[in-house]
Amino acid sequence: MPNPTAAILIIGDEILTGRTREGNAHFLAGELARAGIDLRQIRVIGDDHATITAAVRELAGGHDQLFTSGGIGPTHDDITADAVAAAFGRAIDVREDARAILAAHYAARGVEFTPARMRMARIPEGAALIDNPVSGAPGFSVENCHVMAGVPNIFQAMVAGLLPRLTGGAPLESRTWQLMVAEAAIADQLGALASAHPEVSMGSYPFVTEGQYGTNLVARATDPAALNAAFAALQAAFPEGK
Repeated sequence: MPNPTAAILIIGDEILTGRTREGNAHFLAGELARAGIDLRQIRVIGDDHATITAAVRELAGGHDQLFTSGGIGPTHDDITADAVAAAFGRAIDVREDARAILAAHYAARGVEFTPARMRMARIPEGAALIDNPVSGAPGFSVENCHVMAGVPNIFQAMVAGLLPRLTGGAPLESRTWQLMVAEAAIADQLGALASAHPEVSMGSYPFVTEGQYGTNLVARATDPAALNAAFAALQAAFPEGK
């Protein structure tokens, strides 16, 4: 049975302008590989309601799971929750359980629970909350779309609570064999090996160190036996590697 598929949607003008370095997709990609959920697409878009709504509809409709990051904070440009609600045809308003979580969080810290902070309790109708042990404001899941914060440590905490609730498959394993030769020099031989092991993904990733060209050959598969056989063939074909 094939693994479930996923897409990641990163939302924020600050990513597109280079103001903020994006790292959430990189983190989540590794977690999904370990969970046996095959990541098929990563997309970055700005803070535009129509763009977010259209992207959510497309990506949620084309994958088993969609994960979003960004745009669920207290400010005027945090519009992800509204756009996701629109994408699924859901009403959105302050929800009592989310409001209570935030009220308790701010009360414990002696911080005023302002109308701006109340915005983070607005949840689409029928959504399930995603716990936020860092700053209180919950994320949420609507059908197969999981909406999380953009701040990296909060995003990572939400992912840790969310992934055990989802159905995964066979983890994606990988092996790396490093050669100090240029990628072009081994391209034909690598292509032949990839054809001989179609159940294993083989890729080449060039680098330069101290002026010398090198290539990392990476084999990936969800079947350990197939991966072992392909990697052994890779090592035999390029014995000068390590």
